[in-house]
Amino acid sequence: MATKHEQIIRHITSLDVGHKISVRQIAKDLNVSDGTAYRAIKEAENQGLVSTIERVGTIRIERKEKEHFKHLTFAEVINVVDGQVLGGRGGLHKTLNKFVIGAMQLEAMMRYTEADSLLIVGNRVKAHELAIKAGAAVLITGGFDTKEHIKKLADEKNLPIMSTSYDTFTVAEMINRAIYDQMIKKEIVFVNDIYTPYDQVHNLYNSDTVDDWYKLNELTNHTRFPVIDDTRKVIGMVTSKDVVGVNGDTLIEKVMTKNPFVVQAKTSLAYVAHLMVWEGIEVVPIVDQSNELEGLVSRQDVLKALNEVQRQPQVGETIHDIISRGLDSTEADPVVFETTVTPQMTNQLGTLSNGVLTTLVTEASARLLRHLKKGNMAVESLNVYFIEPVQMDSNLTIKPELLDAGRLYAKINVEIFNGRKLVCKGMLMAQLMDR
Repeated sequence: MATKHEQIIRHITSLDVGHKISVRQIAKDLNVSDGTAYRAIKEAENQGLVSTIERVGTIRIERKEKEHFKHLTFAEVINVVDGQVLGGRGGLHKTLNKFVIGAMQLEAMMRYTEADSLLIVGNRVKAHELAIKAGAAVLITGGFDTKEHIKKLADEKNLPIMSTSYDTFTVAEMINRAIYDQMIKKEIVFVNDIYTPYDQVHNLYNSDTVDDWYKLNELTNHTRFPVIDDTRKVIGMVTSKDVVGVNGDTLIEKVMTKNPFVVQAKTSLAYVAHLMVWEGIEVVPIVDQSNELEGLVSRQDVLKALNEVQRQPQVGETIHDIISRGLDSTEADPVVFETTVTPQMTNQLGTLSNGVLTTLVTEASARLLRHLKKGNMAVESLNVYFIEPVQMDSNLTIKPELLDAGRLYAKINVEIFNGRKLVCKGMLMAQLMDR
């Protein structure tokens, strides 16, 4: 039987996009406490089912697929610019396809303003009206209001007309930054991008026996299976080492490993890789908020995804991407690298920042291990220090050296030179993923 929390989530999912919800109304409709309703609404917000907008309320929105993350809804725009809705609340769930800055003559402005776009404009009432009639939303800058008949028109067409106290240039910059940030998020791989879903997973029940494990092993050639109860909740993992030499009619729950490591679908690939390396785990069950089995992710899935990520072009670049792109191998040695200290790599004093030094040491070490066919790494510990400050525009040579390596670990020393002078050093210990 579903918990009250699950019932509320299902109820929210069943509501029409654009529907306004509240803690009090949910509590009344489903006969639950305000606290239970509040927690479920917050979870729905985390899942992208609703969006809470200041001075408007909580609105049921359409959950965006990951590949559409480069777009924003008008509800998200309101949060980005700290604005308020003047009319057309029913269209807040709609997606912003492009925005137009209204800093031109009215006729020219309307040529660029089309359906599903957002016109960013100041106190130009005629532009507000024409944009709504053209099927575009409007964001009024400078804290200005608009005419009542335009607000009614926005309500009729379900097109938001919004206001913000920021100026037009600042608003455009804020929206562009939000889109850019989401493009970077699009590149982050999560478990739900790579896992095997429940309908393709083989599992055992706590009431099954060791003989059932052997039957499933013969059918699938797999040796590791999650163990669930009658409500599909994960209660254990069972592997070949658990059943060897055990009587065939022994219950699985007697030999399984209880309380196994589990993750949720929105967990990042990097965390799962870290968990598998440090805990020596081959398979991790994927569960929902109620600990019900949703799928499995294996070490092979993670390794394949890590290799794919390395080959993907970055659409939205992080600081790490920019630094890594500027790190080039020398002609004389493929594992000696060169880079130039750009303004973005410096601190407030104009010298190489400690964070950038950490990135240079980590990236050089990772490239050395890949060159030596040691596979991917997860950093266990890292010490870096400056021998002397490194000025902007310095041309650096980075020399990583493998000091020691085993099957599961590596120890790397990194020296960084400015010309012939040693200016920085780093020592890195890493756990190794299987190749």
